[in-house]
Amino acid sequence: MKSITVKALVAQLKNDLIGKDSYRGVTLTYSWLANQFGHFSLGFIPTILLYNVLKAKTNMSQPELWAAFGVWAGWILFELFNFLWPLLFKTESIRKALGTGKYTFQPAWTNVAFDTLTDLVYFGMGALAASLICEFHKGMLIGLIVLVLLVIYPFYYWYTTKMFIQNADYPFQLRLSQWNQRIKEDNKALILDFLKHNEPGKHMLLFGSRGSGKTMLSVGIATESSIKNNSCSYITAVKLLCLFFENEDNPPITKPGAWSWRNSSLLVIDDINPGGNVQDDILSAKQFYTILNNLNCGELNKKAIKEKSIIWVMGNDDPDRHAEERWETLLENIGVEKSNITTVNLDAV
Repeated sequence: MKSITVKALVAQLKNDLIGKDSYRGVTLTYSWLANQFGHFSLGFIPTILLYNVLKAKTNMSQPELWAAFGVWAGWILFELFNFLWPLLFKTESIRKALGTGKYTFQPAWTNVAFDTLTDLVYFGMGALAASLICEFHKGMLIGLIVLVLLVIYPFYYWYTTKMFIQNADYPFQLRLSQWNQRIKEDNKALILDFLKHNEPGKHMLLFGSRGSGKTMLSVGIATESSIKNNSCSYITAVKLLCLFFENEDNPPITKPGAWSWRNSSLLVIDDINPGGNVQDDILSAKQFYTILNNLNCGELNKKAIKEKSIIWVMGNDDPDRHAEERWETLLENIGVEKSNITTVNLDAV
């Protein structure tokens, strides 16, 4: 499966730092860089202002140190409040303020904590850099160097993680904890189990009528996998049918450093059937298999489907459908073990 190489990372940095976003759009990596520059500035600018106030209005010794550590301490308290308040005191008003409502799936609090610590390091870098500009102090220089060294790994992790998310081509950004629709507890357990296991070849058939949140749920699941630095891809069924005819002589077109549907670790196939008032399948399992098993790339396609994990976003589940017309039968014909097929029906609540 594909991963983010150093060459791809450098190329993305070059694209984000050079050029104008007004005509090329804003990437997730660019937004992350801008966000961290904002954190640096929120440490830098208040430190400069506070230093000038302390120096002009007080007789305080070493105001550059008091300003830097005072501003940094203020941001530490703010981030602790921002992180711990919804975690420890999740009142209804706070949940509404977060925009998530009652958690159906718990947030990845460890990941959130790491993000908070990363922000605090950038706040500190800004405060210490401002202090050095105001008055040089050897200890502050050493402290700034230590923070720069500490931020190397978080920078690499978060920047590459944003690349994993943006290369998946999701239609929108959504963490699993932001999905707050109703779901049966046994289906919830199946989803968490699917997400927990990283071995390839796991398939989830996600059924639901229009408005059940099946597309949002599939993107949320895949996003959590992307954050674990897995190469995920989102694609609609119609587009995938066209890609079934790509082979070595007609290779897929991908962005530099990205991956195709065949070499992704998790694939989301959306809009297979609409559901809702459209009872009959527009794309049947039999039709899908016929196009999948075309003369030029049939074996290559079946191998790719069998060996990767896939979330199949379906319409309504009809238990009375003949076995040969069911999607479970299609997967078994390809060679997927029945134990590797999970079915989740969002209409069953």
